[in-house]
Amino acid sequence: MEKFHPLFHLNLFGYEFGVTSSLLIQWILIVIISIIAIVSTRNLNKVPTKKQSVVEIVVETFNSLVKENMGEGYSAFVPYIGTLAIFLLSMNLLGLIGLKPPTLDFSVVAGLALITFVVVQVNAIKRIGLGHYLGGYVSPYAALLPLNLIERFMLPVSLTLRLFGNMTAAFVVMEMIYEGLGHLGFIAQLAIPVPLHAYFDVFDGTIQMVIFMMLTMVNIKIVAEH
Repeated sequence: MEKFHPLFHLNLFGYEFGVTSSLLIQWILIVIISIIAIVSTRNLNKVPTKKQSVVEIVVETFNSLVKENMGEGYSAFVPYIGTLAIFLLSMNLLGLIGLKPPTLDFSVVAGLALITFVVVQVNAIKRIGLGHYLGGYVSPYAALLPLNLIERFMLPVSLTLRLFGNMTAAFVVMEMIYEGLGHLGFIAQLAIPVPLHAYFDVFDGTIQMVIFMMLTMVNIKIVAEH
């Protein structure tokens, strides 16, 4: 497991809080994404400019994804699904510029998985009521309560292990490749890894984002309609 040691510490309400590189990178990404979102959606026109057209394509893509996979009644989740996808993809692609993706940090991935888990449960309770929600744990028979509990709580475990495992594996492979090419010379390290980065960073990072996003949408819908 990749180690993320604190770069510095903050004292918050009497508690010493260690800020790791993964956390710092997330803060920077949040600021950058927020600025891009604000600038891109400022002064929108009825006749879209090139910038506005790009924004509309992105928004429409997420609208269509939610509509096709969750249904018309789940349009309120477009902002969450879109933000989750953009944030995850941004983190996963950082290997292209020589930074360690925050998704190599188990706590980061577990935190995102727990957020999705809470969203799934809260949405279900809001839509079907607390009584019906709790009743789902003993459906169709009370004896299935342990299995239903395991099934429900396996969601954050599955999301965490899948994303963390695949991103860590890709990172380790690339580290081994660079270490091996180091014996051939600096030029070899510049040219040969390019197509490998295309696969392990771009392709794998995008696929892991899509899987996380799709499982989030599916579980939000299934649990609420169970």
